[in-house]
Amino acid sequence: MPAAKQVIALLSGHLDGDAERVFTVALQIAATEARQGHIKTADTLRKLVDTARSNQSERSAVPRLAVATPLSKPRGEIEELIHAAHSATRLADMTLTDSLRARLDRLVGQQQQRGRLREFNQRPSSRLLLVGPPGSGKTLTASALAGELHLPLFTVRLESVITRFLGESAGKLRLVFNQIAQMRGVYLFDEFDALGGKRGSSNDVGEIRRVLNSFLQFLEEPNATDSVVVAATNHPELLDRALIRRFDEIIEYGLPDALGVRAMLEHRLSSMVGRKIGWSEVLPLAEGLSQSELARVAEEAMKEAILAGKKTVATSDLLAALTARRTMREAVADIFKE
Repeated sequence: MPAAKQVIALLSGHLDGDAERVFTVALQIAATEARQGHIKTADTLRKLVDTARSNQSERSAVPRLAVATPLSKPRGEIEELIHAAHSATRLADMTLTDSLRARLDRLVGQQQQRGRLREFNQRPSSRLLLVGPPGSGKTLTASALAGELHLPLFTVRLESVITRFLGESAGKLRLVFNQIAQMRGVYLFDEFDALGGKRGSSNDVGEIRRVLNSFLQFLEEPNATDSVVVAATNHPELLDRALIRRFDEIIEYGLPDALGVRAMLEHRLSSMVGRKIGWSEVLPLAEGLSQSELARVAEEAMKEAILAGKKTVATSDLLAALTARRTMREAVADIFKE
């Protein structure tokens, strides 16, 4: 049974005409019921909230497909732990291999048809681990999933979650997972190895071990909202094995090959890509650059072309931008060697 405070909050939200507050409290109750093992009750509440939100959207003049879940920014202590934003990014904006795109499309499809899966007592995939070098598209993937599902993107501030005080970090993590259970969204845990490092390693400290154990426990709790949890890391070798097994999908990103480089540059340059680009000169110079670096290269080439009064980007513009990017990369590498 819901607590008296939750009933009061429901009635207050109704009297104030604040539908989103009513939905949030209802999902809080659903999360509590799910944790107590009352799965059917939790599912019924969640479906009622989904139906109410759908009916509310249909009454507005905005087409249903264009409607995103309202961005209810975290308040109070949770506001320091999570950054909320809407995303206009889509998977079509990314340069992905066919296999990666198929796996991400499958997760999106399960989330979009989660109601049907629940009817057969099946849970949609909602826990995703992304591994790969910096700039390979991990963070962009979380943003694209939020855009595809018309959900808010909540980025968890791990530097605020993890503290040196006994028990405090696990308590803050509990607040984050309460938010996951109450407000449907895509939740990104970036640089996840800071939280999910191997237990018993030489640099292991008690508080981090407790946080990891808490994360394992919280991740297994029933998710009444079907929120998507995305963890991203550049160092998968540091992650605890028990943690890795908890994810529905593990997707590995690498640096783009020659075909990927050309596809990404053409996509980023869009209508400004020249018909006579000398790809035989461009591709060798682009080898080894990440997706984020190639995006910067395309932006710089377009800006220089625009300032020069040209309608398209020429081979020389791309070569100059690539050379500048490589020079910057080498300078940074030299700094870290010192």
